[in-house]
Amino acid sequence: MTRRGMLTEEIKTRSKELLGYEIDTIELRLMPYILYVMMNEQRIDPRRINQEERDILSKWRKAGHIEGGASDLAITEEFWNIICEIAQMGYVDIE
Repeated sequence: MTRRGMLTEEIKTRSKELLGYEIDTIELRLMPYILYVMMNEQRIDPRRINQEERDILSKWRKAGHIEGGASDLAITEEFWNIICEIAQMGYVDIE
């Protein structure tokens, strides 16, 4: 059985289908935080993310998936659906 937050081959394959590249563990683990942020204050706490995560956010911004900075974060509906699906695969057991 896989553990929560573990990057599986299924997640790598699905991320490549949805995003055009295989995500890594850091990106997988950033997704639930972004979901939380968007459902709550829509503000990233800079103390809660490291440089690697900032680089991922920059990559998402350049790809047009998100807008804004640490405050007033906005996300496209398409990207929201993608990270919901990937986070579900990595964190939620559904039978």
